[in-house]
Amino acid sequence: MSVELVAGVFDPWARLAARQAARTAADSGACAVFVGTMRDFNDGDSVRAMTLEHYPGMTERALAGIADEARARWSVNELLIVHRVGPIEPGDAIVLTAAWSAHREAAFAACRYLIEELKHRAPFWKKEALADGSSRWVARNTPAAG
Repeated sequence: MSVELVAGVFDPWARLAARQAARTAADSGACAVFVGTMRDFNDGDSVRAMTLEHYPGMTERALAGIADEARARWSVNELLIVHRVGPIEPGDAIVLTAAWSAHREAAFAACRYLIEELKHRAPFWKKEALADGSSRWVARNTPAAG
């Protein structure tokens, strides 16, 4: 399991390829992946940038806890979470989640759990810079999908 916070632009596909190349076990017949990128709109407004703040130590522990929960629920061989912090621009990758398993059902379920729980529970704070020159803090986390 790997949880990483990155403070600059990252290529999620290169991170995924590197992780896959580093795997020595041939125990996984499936790898499910989610990549989230920053939109240029939110709540009906144009957004030109965002700053994603976190509390070092707390955020990593929360993400690792979510990964531990996924590992306990599904038969997965490996999990990966990479999340951006700091200044972000539209089109930048914000998050990568991946789950490796012997079969696709567990890989898909675990990957979806990672992103849904992360979006709902992880301690990140978002400040949006709007196109009109104003800024605002995002008031709530995205609810977990049912």
